[in-house]
Amino acid sequence: MSEQCCGSNSKKNNMQEVSCCSSGSSLSNTNESVAKETGCCSSSNGEQKTNISEPADSCCSSAKPLDGCSSSEEAAATIMHQTKSCCISDSQTNEGAAAESMNFRVYGMDCPACAKTIEKGIGSLQGIRDVQVNYSTARMQVTAASAQAFEPVQNEMKKLGYTAEQMNEKRNLKTYTVEGMDCGSCAKTIENHLRLNKSVQSVNVNFSTGKMKIEHANSTDEIIKEVSKVGFKASLDSSRSSNQPSPSVKSNENGWFILSGVLIAMGFAGSFLGIDPLLSSFLYAFAMIISGYKPVKSAFYSIKSRSLDMNVLMSAAAIGAALIGEWLEGATVVWLFALGNLLQNKSIEQTRNSIRNLMDLAPPEAWIKNGADLVKKPVEEISIGEVIFVKPGDKIPLDGEVVKGESSVNQAPITGESIPVDKEAGDTVFAGTINEHGTLEIRVTKLTEDTTIAKIIHLVEEAQEQKAPTEAFIDKFASIYTPVVFVIALLIMILPPIAGFGTWGDWFYKGLELLVIACPCALVISTPVAIVSAIGNAAKNGILIKGGTFLEKAGAITAIAFDKTGTLTEGKPKVSKVEVLEGTEEELLSIALTLETYSTHPIAKAIADYVKSKGIPSQEGDSFSNIVGKGVQATVEGVPYYAGNLALFKDMNPSLEQVSKRVMDLQNEGKTIVLIGTDQKLIGLIAVSDTIRESTTSAMKTLTENGIRETVMLTGDNTGTAKMIASEANITRYFAELLPEDKVNAIKKLQNEGHKVAMVGDGINDAPALAAADLGIAMGGAGTDTAMETADIVLMADNLDKLPHTIKLSKKALAIIKQNIWFSIIIKVIALALIFPGWLTLWMAVLSDTGAALIVILNALRLLRVKE
Repeated sequence: MSEQCCGSNSKKNNMQEVSCCSSGSSLSNTNESVAKETGCCSSSNGEQKTNISEPADSCCSSAKPLDGCSSSEEAAATIMHQTKSCCISDSQTNEGAAAESMNFRVYGMDCPACAKTIEKGIGSLQGIRDVQVNYSTARMQVTAASAQAFEPVQNEMKKLGYTAEQMNEKRNLKTYTVEGMDCGSCAKTIENHLRLNKSVQSVNVNFSTGKMKIEHANSTDEIIKEVSKVGFKASLDSSRSSNQPSPSVKSNENGWFILSGVLIAMGFAGSFLGIDPLLSSFLYAFAMIISGYKPVKSAFYSIKSRSLDMNVLMSAAAIGAALIGEWLEGATVVWLFALGNLLQNKSIEQTRNSIRNLMDLAPPEAWIKNGADLVKKPVEEISIGEVIFVKPGDKIPLDGEVVKGESSVNQAPITGESIPVDKEAGDTVFAGTINEHGTLEIRVTKLTEDTTIAKIIHLVEEAQEQKAPTEAFIDKFASIYTPVVFVIALLIMILPPIAGFGTWGDWFYKGLELLVIACPCALVISTPVAIVSAIGNAAKNGILIKGGTFLEKAGAITAIAFDKTGTLTEGKPKVSKVEVLEGTEEELLSIALTLETYSTHPIAKAIADYVKSKGIPSQEGDSFSNIVGKGVQATVEGVPYYAGNLALFKDMNPSLEQVSKRVMDLQNEGKTIVLIGTDQKLIGLIAVSDTIRESTTSAMKTLTENGIRETVMLTGDNTGTAKMIASEANITRYFAELLPEDKVNAIKKLQNEGHKVAMVGDGINDAPALAAADLGIAMGGAGTDTAMETADIVLMADNLDKLPHTIKLSKKALAIIKQNIWFSIIIKVIALALIFPGWLTLWMAVLSDTGAALIVILNALRLLRVKE
């Protein structure tokens, strides 16, 4: 790519001024040609977009070109801070047409080559003029001819295997924490109310997380004020703040609630002490005003925004009770409603705090060297490449690589591993982990927003916002149930008295009871609180569950398939035997090194490391190629040599009679055999063996105890090796001698047998099998961004210790969700059955609703305490 850039840009109102000119060459293919030859020169002072037309020869006349503007890493980094204008052929674009720019956060890149892939893929979209991806900061800037050209960008990114998220500052998208929501209908009420505001472009409120994401043009204070109108408290979300209400606010709310209860108690006692009934009614009315002000205010805005929530139903019931003279009933209704909300909010906050506590793991400041002194600096101001100092006992503030010092690091906050891991120069460390002893000097490799813990928080919050199938079904049911029962309640108030069945007062009272029962609060809340609690528990234990859908799937799994190398075994095979069939051992190992040097397979690496440790050099080779599932090939001194399994050489001419039995014997000992030779003769064999992880055997046993019917090993090894490893690891079944594509067929075979199958791998080499399985589980997520992005569930530690807990937690969550749903339905049915005989009172109806909701929440909270 040849490109020259000049000029400086400053942004204002997210707009830029662009000047375009031609280099004089005719560009037949706009996207391709612009990428190949572009001269850039602009000076943008932040004015709004304007069309500028200048002669081609004067466009760059006052600018000094910068050589290699976009071919270097410096340019790629700089482009994130400067807007860019491109000079292209007038014959291919509208003369002087202004461009629009948009920034994206990119997830899933694991090397600089990914950035190039994205640039080419997005650059090929229609209307896209320029794409700059910075791997270090995980940001992408896209310049396009119009706003419409940005629409397919995120879908195209998914096709390429990455995720792109539009940057918040570009969209005026802000996240708020909302307090006071006790069920999903509260979230819907807030959404409906804010959508009536012309300054709000989009809004999404999630009851489970207590978060509101809103794109708006007006001020933060105005949004907070609008939310308060509906009866809730909103505050701008901060990653370093727990967003808890102040003690004074809490005490005021509790004070009014207590006063209301005292007034009701005084009025009730007065009725037995001979006090004037008018005074008792006055006390009840005053109590109703104190406890009912907030729900009535919320109900007003709910009706205004066409929402039918609990506030509307309870307010109608309380006001109706007052109209027919049931002041005690009305006061009790609003007081019990307030009590239920108070207890529900306290309980739900426990589930929300399970994620908020993760935010406090990484310290907000880091020690850096300033001359001879160590000074503290906010982590937001620290750049990649800077060296930070971590003292004994301190938490590590940023992801990085140890450059000096030795210590043990407690990685439990990230991976869930209880045993500290030894770290020395060259090792990777994660933000939020604890330096046990010894000072470490760490070179920062990720910015604070890109650290592993930040990505965990981001993905977990996304997971909590996604509705599970059960939750989606219940929400749909509730949206039909509530209006239907509301209409039935109104008909019961009117039709029977008109028809002459009973008095108006009796049927009006029954209708009020039905109004209270019309709110399916306990049913709606039954699933999301359980899912959020389970996901929060998992996150604390180093398990990342991507959403309620995958939690439900994990609870239904009956068979788990494992990739052998690196999952069941250490993935670090070592050479255990070398046997020469022709020539010398040094010649054999030299050719083996030549063949295996360019292979990325763990066995090839083991052989290469073994030969290098003996000081034997490789020979000159060329025409290197990989033979999928069999081995490798290269030409050494004009002769084609091969390294691979027995199947590779069966397709050739060398005699295998003598070596076949020896290979079988070694394979039965659990060794993997690599044969070396040409298409005419074998010159030797190398035996390589891998050790089973310590955690594998115990994990398989625990999985069986947790209801997993089959544990299955998938391997490319021979049957003898597979049988021995399966026996040692307590694996119930194995598929051997598989090519990569055969692993998908093995998964399908298990599914055809009626199993719900999970596949466990590293998230990279096993991608097809992970995708084919009902549930994909990646291991070692703390070390690779790809695993965190591709799998449905990620085990952050590089072992299987936490897999049984994942299955146990998921099954427990499914059981609790079912308990909650059935309990909620049974309570509603009982309450409905008690209305018409006249056995149900208004306060009992309120208690059946708020009490049931509270019991459902407390039941779901048990998931936070589930242990291994």
